[in-house]
Amino acid sequence: MSIAAQDHVYAVIMAGGSGTRFWPISRQQRPKQLTRIVGDTTMIQATVTRLQPFVPADRILVIATEAIAEETRAQLPMLPPEHVIAEPVGRDTAPCVCLAAQIVHKLDPEGVMILLPADQVISPATRFQETLAVGASVAAKGGLVTYGITPRFAATGYGYVQLGAESESIDGIAVNAVQRFVEKPDQATAEGYVAEGTYRWNSGIFTWRADTVLGELAKHAGWLTEALAPVGAAFGTEQFAPALAEIYPGLDKISIDYALMEHATDIAVVTCDFDWDDVGSWDALYDNMESDDQGVRRRGDVLVLDSKDSLVVNEGGPMVTAIGIDGLTVVSTPDAVLVIPKGHSQAVKALYGQLQKERPDLT
Repeated sequence: MSIAAQDHVYAVIMAGGSGTRFWPISRQQRPKQLTRIVGDTTMIQATVTRLQPFVPADRILVIATEAIAEETRAQLPMLPPEHVIAEPVGRDTAPCVCLAAQIVHKLDPEGVMILLPADQVISPATRFQETLAVGASVAAKGGLVTYGITPRFAATGYGYVQLGAESESIDGIAVNAVQRFVEKPDQATAEGYVAEGTYRWNSGIFTWRADTVLGELAKHAGWLTEALAPVGAAFGTEQFAPALAEIYPGLDKISIDYALMEHATDIAVVTCDFDWDDVGSWDALYDNMESDDQGVRRRGDVLVLDSKDSLVVNEGGPMVTAIGIDGLTVVSTPDAVLVIPKGHSQAVKALYGQLQKERPDLT
């Protein structure tokens, strides 16, 4: 079953991340979202496909960086080229949201925008679309909507949303008021959240009417809506790129959480029952791949013998062979090889920082 397209519903995909934890596959000119991490397509291609037909291609926008805009358009030929918008510099998520909302509002004054990252793994697509449809129906009435994932374990790498009183159930999907948002917790606090049962992982997906979020931003971050108003007004004209280049670099960096979500009061959370993973590291990829009977996950030109609990990925490098490895992650590309113990993949970000100083050609 597929979900029919709904009038006035748009999607905005945030694709400006650098994906440094997925080095050496993820690079500045081709970051994580433009690479094949899980499945047979790149992550951004999978994200666009997953939205359809609920959100048609001509109502999908991508906010990327100048460095990857051309490649993004090449990977997404079904999108109008002007719907891939290149930020001159990264300014975190609030400017991204404000700009996108102004564009959606110009395209459709009644537009409802779904905001989502480019690099999550979600299935099945039909249930994802059904859940988005519930969120869109709530947002169309004028509220702000986020989506919460029932915790599978006491994660310390995600923010959490605490549920308030349940307001309604739509097509069997629970919709609650948000009691509060909380930052990434320590282990003991996360365990308490899971035991309590009223907390959800913050998925980083939101839905709201464009005019609603612009009104809320005007209340809580009026400097942002005022600064970007000329840019949004110029969308679709020859003045858009020059206006964006002139105004965007001067904006302060601020996340949508700090600029808006911590201050707004009319926020609903839709509890999701689809499979979700933000696949933020090589350890997370391990959990999303099929294993042999010894717990070895492998991809590409790889031969592994007498080994267990390891991930071996070869993306275009020479053949990788291994014997007797246990609890390792090995990633090979034509110009670099990464070897780390399983459970230490968050440290790749620090390694990437060192490479920027010593071998920027590899970043």
